[in-house]
Amino acid sequence: MARCGIQTATRELVGLSAVAVPYASYLRVYEPLAAFPEPERSHWRRYAEAGHLPTAQDELRQSLADLVPVPPVPVPVHESRDAFVAVVDGVTHVCPWRTRLRAWLALEQLQEELPAPVLDAVLPPVVRRQTAADYEQWRSANPDARPWIRSATWHVPVRWFVLFDDSERDFEPGSVAEPDADGDGDQKQCTAPVLRYRAAMVQARRRVARGLRVLRDSLEEGPLIDGLVDVGRWLEEFHPRSLVELDYGGLVHAIPESRLAGDHSAAEVAEGLAALREGDGARAAETYARLTARWRGVRELQYAS
Repeated sequence: MARCGIQTATRELVGLSAVAVPYASYLRVYEPLAAFPEPERSHWRRYAEAGHLPTAQDELRQSLADLVPVPPVPVPVHESRDAFVAVVDGVTHVCPWRTRLRAWLALEQLQEELPAPVLDAVLPPVVRRQTAADYEQWRSANPDARPWIRSATWHVPVRWFVLFDDSERDFEPGSVAEPDADGDGDQKQCTAPVLRYRAAMVQARRRVARGLRVLRDSLEEGPLIDGLVDVGRWLEEFHPRSLVELDYGGLVHAIPESRLAGDHSAAEVAEGLAALREGDGARAAETYARLTARWRGVRELQYAS
């Protein structure tokens, strides 16, 4: 199934038809309609009632299409009016794409990660300068803007798992649809597996607070604590009745389905924190080493030929 997904992704990337890459995971916040001011609230209500159900791959397809022109368009000219929608217990929740802001933030990160010659080849300096000027102007007019979606390529950050309990895990196996009975089509069609977690905002915030207490009592300040503090501050910007979702996204095309079925990373993170709380440093270190080794193996796939 993983091989089928990779082949399909590679084939369809060329045609931008049903893109299944890049291999990214997502942390999303869905806010209730009541959290949005008018007229945005009415827009999202009409949007949800119309039955719009775009996927992460729909969003990705749009962003990739913007990179096809020469020179590329790293940030969309117009803000997306699309969103992900979740109806839970009769309450409609919305996660706006806010593609422009996320594109600007991703570009900043890209400039930190890529060597200058590679960056110049991907995005010429003149394009980056104009994009930076546009962002500065936009930011001055929208100082309180924040993204509803965070993403990470080739892994799920360990700190994200702190927000969830294993009971909130949802795994859906992939499937293969046979050709129609009338013989149309001669190729089997892959349906990718899905692995995600979804928690109430109040629970996610509580777990972040508890996790930080344990880490600060047991470890020195470092990237793990700093990253969790950052996530906690981000969560505080949203409505308390929001939902928080961790979606493995395109990673399901890079990780064998048997490993996805057995992946209980949130439970392992909880186990490690429990060990630290109990003063069992050895067990905590063993759990963390096992978890990071598994995700290191996933990240190394990006360098495979």
